Formats: sequence, structure tokens, C-alpha cells
Amino acid sequence: MKKYTYSAKQSDNKDKWYIVDASGAVLGRIATELASRLRGKHNPLYTPHVDTGDSVIVINAEKIVLTGKKWDKKIYYRHSGYMGGIKGITARELLEKQPEEMIRKAVRGMLPRNRLGRKLLAKLKVYSGTEHPHASQHPEVLENSFKK
Repeated sequence: MKKYTYSAKQSDNKDKWYIVDASGAVLGRIATELASRLRGKHNPLYTPHVDTGDSVIVINAEKIVLTGKKWDKKIYYRHSGYMGGIKGITARELLEKQPEEMIRKAVRGMLPRNRLGRKLLAKLKVYSGTEHPHASQHPEVLENSFKK
């Protein structure tokens, strides 16, 4: 009798679409759930080096919640590559300018830093309002356990 570990293939994954309402959700809690869904860790076919995850649509990104004093103390840094080229923006300013980027950056930090991680991040669609162009995919509503 032969015993072996099953390794999933890309063709084994039936990509489902989920929609998540981020209004009133804490940023870190929603990001961990989204990263897990994108990665496919909820799936019995989960294989670390294969994309076995689902596509996720996030709506109402401008209604995300941060706890404590993070609105003013959390700073998102970026660097131009030149000497003294570091720039920072607070969470409050980022929410006003690009509310989608807060969720995208939080989820990106929880995904692997390789080709697979970039591919998984492309399956995350974030929108600041309630409208989204993915109605033809018939997304299922993902129940929220990450509300404040």
C-alpha cells in the first residue's frame, strides 16, 4: 500500500468569489481573514506553493476602523531611492486620499514575498464605495467575524 501526501494542482482549484463589507471592521482583523482566504488556508486542498485561494471583493473601504490612537500614530513609509527620499503619511491622511490602499497594504504584508504573493494580491479587489464591477461573478457574502 502506497502512502503519499497529496499536492494540489492549479486545475484542482475552483475559484470562488466572495464579497466583504468592511464598514465598521477593524483593519488588522479583516486583513488576516482576507489573507487567509486569498491564500486558500480554509480549503482542504491547501498547498503552500499553489494558488488554492479564492477571489475577494471588499466594499466600503472608507469605513474601516483602527483602534487606539493609530489614526495619528500609524505612519506608512515609502522611499524614492534617493538620499533623504523617505516620505511618510499617517493613516488618517491615507484614508482621505486612498482608502483602498489601507486594506491592500495590510493584506500585502501578510502574503508571501514572491511570485505567488503577487498573484494572490491581484485576486483582491478593493473599492471605497458600495459599487463594484464584479456582479457577473456572482460573489457570495462572506460573514463578518471581524466587526468591532
